[in-house]
Parts: sequence; C-alpha cells; structure tokens
Amino acid sequence: MTTIKDVAKYARVSVATVSRVLNNKGYVSKEAETAVQKAIKDLNYRPSAVARSLYDKKSRMIGLLIPDIANPFFPEIARGIEDVALKAGYTVVLCNTDSQLKKEKHYLNTLERKYVDGIIVATGVGGYEHYKALNVPIVALDRFISEHVPTVTVENKQGAKLATEYLIQKGCRHIAHLRGQTGLVTADERYQGFKETVEQFGKRHTVLETGFNSYRAEEMVRELLEQHPDLDGIFAASDVAAAGAMKAAYTMKRVVPDDLQIIGFDGISFGEMLSPSLTTVKQPIYQIGEKAISLLIDQIENRPIKTFQYVFPPIMHIRGTTK
Repeated sequence: MTTIKDVAKYARVSVATVSRVLNNKGYVSKEAETAVQKAIKDLNYRPSAVARSLYDKKSRMIGLLIPDIANPFFPEIARGIEDVALKAGYTVVLCNTDSQLKKEKHYLNTLERKYVDGIIVATGVGGYEHYKALNVPIVALDRFISEHVPTVTVENKQGAKLATEYLIQKGCRHIAHLRGQTGLVTADERYQGFKETVEQFGKRHTVLETGFNSYRAEEMVRELLEQHPDLDGIFAASDVAAAGAMKAAYTMKRVVPDDLQIIGFDGISFGEMLSPSLTTVKQPIYQIGEKAISLLIDQIENRPIKTFQYVFPPIMHIRGTTK
C-alpha cells in the first residue's frame, strides 16, 4: 500500500510538502506541486483521513456519547444526528458508556486523541468537570455542562406535570412514579414535576428509583403491587421503565388500563407496538438530534450560535394504557 512517504520520495520532496499539496494549505512552488501531483497519479496514492488529520487536526468525525444503547431512545436520537452529519460530510462515532464514569473518560480521551471535530454528550456520571478540559466543541443533550456549552432538551418538568395531571383527571387516587437516577437532570426534573402535581392535588403517591431500566422497573413494580393492591396509576420517567411496569402488571393479573393506568415519557416508536399501546409524553426525538448536530457543526465551522439553550415542548400522546 502506497504511503505519503512513498509519494514524497517519488516526487523528491518532503512529506510536509506533500501534506501541503493534499490539504491545499501553505506555500508550495509550482514545480513541487506538479511533481507531487504526478507522483500521486503514478503511484495511485489515496490519502487517508488519518493522514489529513495529522496535518490540520481535523478528521470530519464527530463523537456521540450515550449511556445505554439498549434503550431505544438513544438509537432514535442518533438517527437524527447521523442523517444531518452525513449530509454535511461528517461521520458519527457512537460510544456506549453504560453510565460508567471510567468508560466515559476513556472514550473522551480516545476521541480527543483521534482529533474528532466535536462531541455530542447524552451521558454524564459524577459531574462534568472532565468535559470542561476538552479542547473541542461540545453540545449537550438533556445535560447542563456549562453556560458556554449549547444544550438541547425538552421541558421535562412540564411533561411530568402533564402526565400526572392526566392520571388524576382519569380518576387515579394512588400514583407511583418510576424515576430515573438521582442527580441526573432529566430524571430530577421529571420527578419534580410529578411531586409538585400530586402534592398540589393532595394525591397519595409512591416514588421508586428504577432508573431508565425495564427489568428493574418490572421487579420493583411487582413488589409494589403486592404491597399496595390499591395502586391505580403509574407515571414512568421513561417508556422503557413503563414497559417494565406493564409486564409486572400482567404478571400480577392487573388489567391495564382498567385496574392500572400507565404513562411513560419519551415517545419512542416501540411504545406503539406494546399491547395495549403506551400512553406517553412524547419528545420530538429526531428533531432534538437534528438540532444538536446542527449546533455542533455551527461551532466546528465557526458560525455564530444565537442561543445556548434550545428547549422543545412535550406533547401528550394518549393511547391504550390510560382510560
């Protein structure tokens, strides 16, 4: 395989001169440029992206960090990111952290060493100090890193209020909230919306920290239904957790929605495939991905950012798990 060194030797110039010709940057004499172009043609040399990145520290690659690839929300948001990135000439590198700080830092260090042009962050464990030291553009999804990092999110608290109010309107008297991980902004805001609403209406309520995990939600909801047979409503902080609650209800012979009404959050496509189909607070997932990658490319290409906080409104999608 022909290398840049082979081209330089054939053309009788330095490797730096070949790099300047390839990247169209810096002064090169007409004679040297002609020799390099002839060498490239004669040797059938095709410069790699790595060779180019070593010269101008750009790779046309973007890192996307997500906490759990098994959660359908993240592949759906990645689709919006990838579609826009590809049209703009960028390649997306997906990194699954499993919500582990060690893996998260490993990926960040690797991406920076590979000269990625920017990073989209949909994860974050134990704070964000390790992001502030990065020397690349960043966009955060549903996470606040700093006032200088653009954030794309949905009105989580308002969405939680809509869901909880709907359960109350439909006659629920004892409502459980399956919340995400404490300390995660997304989960905390949805919990706050739920808490304020049940307290405002004076409704009996229970809170379980299931995370955005269907298996844990199933297990904990099964125990909850055993302990509280009067439970008649569940607001889950994610559609994945709601699916776990539905399975627990089926196991415990609780009919949804007649005996138990359930609402999720996110609006991922598989919610329509459940039986009954899942009532949910829908996020515009694809559009969130589009906005995140557009903001990142604007930074990479030195275009001005009009605002650093983009907030999408949530929408209730009423389906079969509520009356």
